[in-house]
Amino acid sequence: MAKRQSEADARVRVDEDVNPEFSVLPIRMQGLSPHKSLTDEASTSTEESCYWLDLGSPLQGNCLHCMWEDLPEVTPEIIKDFLKNGTTYRAYLPGAGTFWCSITRLGFKVKSAVTITYRYATWTRHLSKADQDMWVPAGPLFHIEVQPEVVQAVHLPHFICLAGHVNTSLCAIAHFKSEKMTLERPTRLIAFSAVLENPSFSLLGVVWRKLRSTLNSFPMHSLVLIFQQLNAANTTLHLYLIPDDNSVKQAIEKQEMKWNSKLIPKPPPFNPLYFGSTYRVTSTNSVVITPVAHLPFCYKGPKEQQLFVEIYIRNMAEEIELLMTDVHNDTVVWKASLRPGDINLPAHVSKTLSGAAFMKKHKTELCSRMRQLSTILLQLRDANVINSDEEEEVQCQVTNKKRNRVLLEIAEKKGLKAQEQLYHILQMRDPLLIADLEKHT
Repeated sequence: MAKRQSEADARVRVDEDVNPEFSVLPIRMQGLSPHKSLTDEASTSTEESCYWLDLGSPLQGNCLHCMWEDLPEVTPEIIKDFLKNGTTYRAYLPGAGTFWCSITRLGFKVKSAVTITYRYATWTRHLSKADQDMWVPAGPLFHIEVQPEVVQAVHLPHFICLAGHVNTSLCAIAHFKSEKMTLERPTRLIAFSAVLENPSFSLLGVVWRKLRSTLNSFPMHSLVLIFQQLNAANTTLHLYLIPDDNSVKQAIEKQEMKWNSKLIPKPPPFNPLYFGSTYRVTSTNSVVITPVAHLPFCYKGPKEQQLFVEIYIRNMAEEIELLMTDVHNDTVVWKASLRPGDINLPAHVSKTLSGAAFMKKHKTELCSRMRQLSTILLQLRDANVINSDEEEEVQCQVTNKKRNRVLLEIAEKKGLKAQEQLYHILQMRDPLLIADLEKHT
């Protein structure tokens, strides 16, 4: 009984004079001191401190229970390192204020104009085996470089759902220097990020402490990603269940692009999911699911092989419903319908234009309506369709319409293969645009 009470006390406590309609709640954390090593933290410190949980303002994002902060976005310059097979982002923040990166969801509060460089890093490379037994990654790990004393706070993305009864005292920010990890206490928690004020920079990311009694008790924001393999027989799909970690999502998209796959956008699960749980994929129709219809929900970094199930549909003549169920309690956690219009038919029955013909027919519309250009350019660089000079030629144009036009002209000059690749990337990045234009084909 005493143990249950102590665990309950460690959860969110609301001061009696705080209006429950307010979205900012005080949280008390025990047992975690800033700037201490894991060993120090585990063996000492019972001090109590207070920081803030902020559930934000307008309801947005992919969680029905949590809210996004409505802040200015910046689109970073993308720098591709072909030798290291990595990507670096460089964001110019024009003045004082708080800004979000449109690609990584990383946020910065700065007191003046500054350029910040950052990239994804890999947890498994830096977390020791002992640390992995004690801490679970709760968001991407970032390597951040910026001039000192300009950044007043950093917003590090996490995928823990804070809308329920979550023991927030288990949250920490891992900081790696000289191959040693220390833990820093977040200043406050926002629905989708942990805020650290007056930070120092190298490798930073959000972690959550494992407790044996609560191993499966962390509710997670999650994503279901479905890809159609365009070169496979009939209709072959890959279905992934992952935490809402943008670094993992990008890694999957990159791998599926190499396999010539198309993203089929579908909603996320209804409610938060839990690490350590297993979910069963089924269908109301006759489909073949391999290797097994069960997906364990766990964290695998962007450099690791992600788990997925393959769904084979022999005849996609009618709507098919897919369901995901928690095997422990038989609760349906996700449901989606696949319609014939979602699927690209095999070439011998498809009535749609080829990629090159599509780009030519809809060039005017694409010039006006193409978005996410930085990400599209990055994927074209990854596929060796364009080089750095051509990317710079596109980026230096003064309007989005001109940038789009230059990119389309470069692809056209490079021939059918380049146009097909651009079309394929647009299918993945903006499937709603492609579907809308295909209606008029």
